Amino acid sequence: MTRREEEILELISKNPLISQKEIAEQLGITRSSVGVHIGNLMKKGYIIGKGYIVKRKPYIAVVGGANVDIIGLPYKSLIMEDSNPGNTTISLGGVGRNIGENLARLGIDTRLITVLGSDIYGKQIVEDGMKIGLDMSDSLIVQDKDTSTYLAILDENGDMKLALSSMDIFENLSVPFIESKRDIIENSRLCVVDTNIPEEVIRYMVENIEADYFLDTVSTTKAQKVKDIIGSFHTIKPNKIEAEILSGIEINSQDDLKRASYYLLEKGVKRVFISLGEKGIYYFDGKIERYVFPPKANIKNATGAGDAFLAGVAYSYFNDFSIEETLNFAIGASILTLEDENTINPNISPEKIKKRMEMEIC
Repeated sequence: MTRREEEILELISKNPLISQKEIAEQLGITRSSVGVHIGNLMKKGYIIGKGYIVKRKPYIAVVGGANVDIIGLPYKSLIMEDSNPGNTTISLGGVGRNIGENLARLGIDTRLITVLGSDIYGKQIVEDGMKIGLDMSDSLIVQDKDTSTYLAILDENGDMKLALSSMDIFENLSVPFIESKRDIIENSRLCVVDTNIPEEVIRYMVENIEADYFLDTVSTTKAQKVKDIIGSFHTIKPNKIEAEILSGIEINSQDDLKRASYYLLEKGVKRVFISLGEKGIYYFDGKIERYVFPPKANIKNATGAGDAFLAGVAYSYFNDFSIEETLNFAIGASILTLEDENTINPNISPEKIKKRMEMEIC
């Protein structure tokens, strides 16, 4: 679809009764040009029949956190309870926002539903989203509130050792607000959810709004929010400890991984990806079982690897990849992120992921 066709489709989506003359006037082009573009859109299947019945362009919805990340990295081995010389960076983050940015950079039409303050950081997150093509028009802006902040201290290897999050603003994301976004969620190809949003909102979504939900559990504490409704999610990506919390099964072996995953599948989950850190990824869907070790990486920042992995899983589902292709692509996305100093690799792309993983075969 060309940029002009996207502009015309957007106008028609907002007003199906709009005339070709009105479209031409709004876009500053001729009426005959509008007719040609609409004909092309009909041939491509984006407009069905007369009266401008629009078939929406496929997209992914993300409902989750957005915040400012303040990251500290020591120059040498981290010494606890002491002042450590090092480097501090301030960047945009949040699990939902990070996943959304990765998807947008991978070329997916992505709609992020989050909560922001009216402060300078909230404005920066919106402006950054516009630059990278991440649609945040359905997010909630709360006046006179500060945008969420995440503070993390890494060790000399780039692994997080301590973090503090100030995320009270997400209490403003209410059930009535999410209900007003029903159309966005239900018409998505899939909806990624993270547990930064209130428990009652997550429950309402999965029980009342139909979608294929992909879950990022975020942390061991926040994973408790979804323990009783875990079966409502299509795909989940917990780490080992979070999987133990969700299943109630202690994991000490591959057999334990399978038992915990099988428990979650019995609850209703369709696919389980368990992150094992440097030991790789365990996958099980009741039929296919995979234990994948990651390739060696020159780790510069491990903060956003998990977000990139789930973005890779979502991208793969969006494009109907096989599970082998999915694991290869998602691991490739996380490796590219690990090897960049930023939480999100600004140069991530499907082509670069493919090239990075081909290096492991050579």
